[in-house]
Amino acid sequence: MAENNSVVLLRKTIEGDDFVDACNEEDATVICVNRETKNRKLMSFRILYQNNKKFWLQNEVWEYFLSGEVLQKIRERMSPQQPGQGYVAADKPGSAAVQDGYGNEYEAIAAMSDKERVEHIKKSKERLDQLILQKPRQENLVTEALVETARDTILHNHATIMGVMNLSNDEAKKHTQDLVDSTYDLVKSSTNLISTNLFNDELMNTLVAKSNGTIIQHMTRTHLNGLAFLSYYNSLVSSSSAINKLRINFAKKYRSFYQRLLPDVDEEKITLEKVFHGGMRAIPEADFYNWAVGFLVHDIGKAAAVEYHEGETAYNRDIVIEHVSVGYNSVMNKTNYPRDVGLITGYHHEYYGNQDGYGYFRLYLDQYKKLNPRVKQGFCIAFEFAPMMDCEALAFFPAKVLEIIDVFDSLTDPNRKYRKPLTTDEALAMMQEEFINKYPKLDVIIFDIFSQFIKDISIEH
Repeated sequence: MAENNSVVLLRKTIEGDDFVDACNEEDATVICVNRETKNRKLMSFRILYQNNKKFWLQNEVWEYFLSGEVLQKIRERMSPQQPGQGYVAADKPGSAAVQDGYGNEYEAIAAMSDKERVEHIKKSKERLDQLILQKPRQENLVTEALVETARDTILHNHATIMGVMNLSNDEAKKHTQDLVDSTYDLVKSSTNLISTNLFNDELMNTLVAKSNGTIIQHMTRTHLNGLAFLSYYNSLVSSSSAINKLRINFAKKYRSFYQRLLPDVDEEKITLEKVFHGGMRAIPEADFYNWAVGFLVHDIGKAAAVEYHEGETAYNRDIVIEHVSVGYNSVMNKTNYPRDVGLITGYHHEYYGNQDGYGYFRLYLDQYKKLNPRVKQGFCIAFEFAPMMDCEALAFFPAKVLEIIDVFDSLTDPNRKYRKPLTTDEALAMMQEEFINKYPKLDVIIFDIFSQFIKDISIEH
């Protein structure tokens, strides 16, 4: 396709930030052409941009075009951006609401300079590195260090990111780059200390209770239990016998569940390979680190005064949903965290499209289907985000993992104020019935692996 009066190449047309802003406001329709097959599809500029801020430059497979008519509308819309526009954090560092949700530690961290926060994270990493070298390791010291360094790093990220929300995206990314680098390095050290036998309810709840903020306790537990589960998952699927066992039992045990999710796929063709795009497999080291960071900051946009799915005031779905929007946009727009991190932040309440869920992917999917009505998704879970962006798969693997751990933690949280926390067995039974049997919200295979993970921990302790 050559550039002409009716169709223009997007990468040669972008005329600075004002042009990009106008494309977003117009929600311009982009013509996407596969360089190899020459197949075309239509996409929303806004959705493409939300998932990749330089998509027109960074995709080796697709080339992007605008029609002359759309280009004319964009240029008519272009105007200088008004100062002061953009997101204003509802909870500012030092406010009473933030302290309620993030604990007394937050006040001291909010008072630090950005440089001081980065130095604190680096010292936390040194603490973990010293424990890595220690032999034999003392489990209580390792678990305590993992909890405290994760808690503090979450608080450093929240304070720094909320402090740059009124900066331009480019300025914010420069401002937060040292935070991103130091956090990523700390998480690498954390993963080298993680062992599934470190975690049990009594020990985790005692240690995390060192913080009196309910949100920070939840985020810390979810992050660390997420790392432990990913390690467990990797060990399990590295054995060919585990995957073969799933494959052998698939038709009897799992096919009916996935038929509800893949109505356009013939029943006999729904196999384990249709559930996991590219096949079920272990998580590469680089992805493991990225996902670990995503687990760490997954609720970074949560308003501190909002309880997790409960509270004295009436349930307000808009407020609950907002934390995904704020978290996703802050991570994607204001930092240079890997893209996986933003997707985990924005996609971890999707629930396979169920009406009780919410998140950015369903908005993307709705737009995609409107512009490409013939598209049919043929897989459930992708380990990479490309099959999701092309609407081949329904969900992103780390987000489906996080959904399960997130729900489990909320049900068993010992600090629930308005309902009695469930026991482990009660929580798993409730999740099976309400989130799998009645409605396909969680993924049943990942849930079964998670249930075994929890049982193995209980046996070890």
